Amino acid sequence: MLSDAQLRQIMPHLAAAKAASFLPHLNDAMARWEVNTLARTAAFVAQLAHESGEFRWMEELWGPTAAQQRYEPPADLAARLGNTEPGDGKRYKGRGPIQVTGRSNYQRFGKLLGIDLVGQPELAATPAVGFQIAGAFWKSNGLNELADAGDFLKITKRINGGTNGLEDRRKYHAQALAVLEGGFEPGPAPAVTRGRRAAPAGMLEPLTRGHEAIRARPRRGP
Repeated sequence: MLSDAQLRQIMPHLAAAKAASFLPHLNDAMARWEVNTLARTAAFVAQLAHESGEFRWMEELWGPTAAQQRYEPPADLAARLGNTEPGDGKRYKGRGPIQVTGRSNYQRFGKLLGIDLVGQPELAATPAVGFQIAGAFWKSNGLNELADAGDFLKITKRINGGTNGLEDRRKYHAQALAVLEGGFEPGPAPAVTRGRRAAPAGMLEPLTRGHEAIRARPRRGP
């Protein structure tokens, strides 16, 4: 569990109003997906801080750029993401703190959470849904176990598909560890609640539409 003060120390550029608004959703997602120890929390928050620019970017800007054109059918990348209809690249662009991307991923996480994300993809950019997607992706990729083992490098590879931004991710991780070691409240064990489904089995493809992709495009607005 994170306090408002801890979150803002880890993410010093996060506005106070946004921190207060996002924190309950972040803590709820961490509780649900068993991000409930100091090691797991520090790794999870550090990766999200990097991917979303301290929660600044909850939705990918769309040009489309040359890179984004590859997310539109009939490109091979579009096919891998399940983007089959014209406009699917933009419709299922990166959203949320971990930048979920592609029709197949929206369908998979929507089914898991009991939400029609295929019909309402914009919900993935909301804190209530976006943090749940991040938590589900985290647990289903075995990232809690990697955090337990202290393997931050492998966590980065499973999220990013490589080591892009590793130095920045490690900076946030060091900040998170320092802050949380000063006073960490373990999260509750996940409750068994009717209607909640288990995380999807098997490893998911890396979600590569985060910080690096955003920074590669000209900025428009905040």
